Amino acid sequence: MTRSARRTRRTLQVAGAGAAALLALSACSSSDSDSNSTKSDTSASASSSPKLSGTVTVFAAASLQESFTTLGKEFEKEHPGTKVTFSFGGSDSLAAGITGGAPADVFAAASPKTMAIVTDKGDAVGTPATFVRNQLEIATLPGNPDKVASLKDLTKSSLKVVLCDKTVPCGAAAQKALDASSLKLTPVSYEEDVKSALNKVVLKEADAAVVYQTDVKAAGSKVEGVEFPESAKAINDYPIALLKNAKNPTAAKAFIQLVQSAEGQKVLNEAGFLKP
Repeated sequence: MTRSARRTRRTLQVAGAGAAALLALSACSSSDSDSNSTKSDTSASASSSPKLSGTVTVFAAASLQESFTTLGKEFEKEHPGTKVTFSFGGSDSLAAGITGGAPADVFAAASPKTMAIVTDKGDAVGTPATFVRNQLEIATLPGNPDKVASLKDLTKSSLKVVLCDKTVPCGAAAQKALDASSLKLTPVSYEEDVKSALNKVVLKEADAAVVYQTDVKAAGSKVEGVEFPESAKAINDYPIALLKNAKNPTAAKAFIQLVQSAEGQKVLNEAGFLKP
């Protein structure tokens, strides 16, 4: 090999070593950049999900009392520093309170019609979402001593029957079922919400009441439930919405997400609610 050839070979070896060093440095720099990018993304993600705190005020239909109370406790457990307070009652009364300025973050109604009272006034954010449905059932005294077997049986003059007021979703649904069956029923009283109607039977002040199947289930052995086919024609959708004047909108949105989540749906389904 000539001196010139040896010099050329050494030059190529040095150049190759330099290129390898540059590639190693570039790879290291790229790794550091990726690591920094990952840290930045993680930090951004953490900052986009701030720690929840404060009180969430929920106005909800009376029939949601048991399941929402359970979900409220679960929410507080998952988010230390938060508190969920509830106001349960007839959906129409709750809606009227909201449009009248009552402080609330979330509204869960027992029918689209009562939710519309709020949305028509512009007091809700976005479009309410249906999260469950509910079906009617007859609640009788334990053991069903009057042998009630159908909706028609409630028209007997010898029975003391109570219904929810027609302005309340459970009352409107009951009337729809009666109309579909061409039946006329004169109750001994119209109650302000479904729990009040059910309590009339629990306290033995009435022989039967048309309520939701969820309320019959929640009452346990205090009443006996009787299903009737006409109830399939009067199933209520339950919508939920964030309210415009919510004082704690971030936590309120998180509570709504819990209600709609698989965990929330499991609690509601176990209470007897139907899937949306």
